[in-house]
Amino acid sequence: MPKPFTEAERQQFLADKHVAVLSVAATGGRPPASVPIWYDYTPGGVILVNTGAGTRKAQLIEQAGTVTLVVQREELPYQYVIVEGSVVDVASPAPLDQRETIAIRYLGEEGGRAFAAGIDGDSSVIYSIRPDRWITADFSDEL
Repeated sequence: MPKPFTEAERQQFLADKHVAVLSVAATGGRPPASVPIWYDYTPGGVILVNTGAGTRKAQLIEQAGTVTLVVQREELPYQYVIVEGSVVDVASPAPLDQRETIAIRYLGEEGGRAFAAGIDGDSSVIYSIRPDRWITADFSDEL
């Protein structure tokens, strides 16, 4: 049986670099939309995600106002954090500093700045998501 993370452990796990899967309710009888996504998070803060402003994902996020973010460790010991959260802010056009912060997290300083500079801020949006509910599992004791 997995054990749950402590609050400090879940905050740190989410703050560590992972590719997340973001899920949001869909319309028209379709199942929830789920996509891999880069994000940024500082313990105790909000989760920042950047996406294209005109995408289906962006439209669904704005309609639903809530998302689920799944972050997992894909090697042993398996661990995961699931966050159900509310969108508390929308920045469109997406500010360069926030685009850079997210990209640098995944690509390093030089690569992240170059990547963010190549994104048209006018056609992207940053969503700030407040974690409302956490579900965690740590399988470390099962090895």
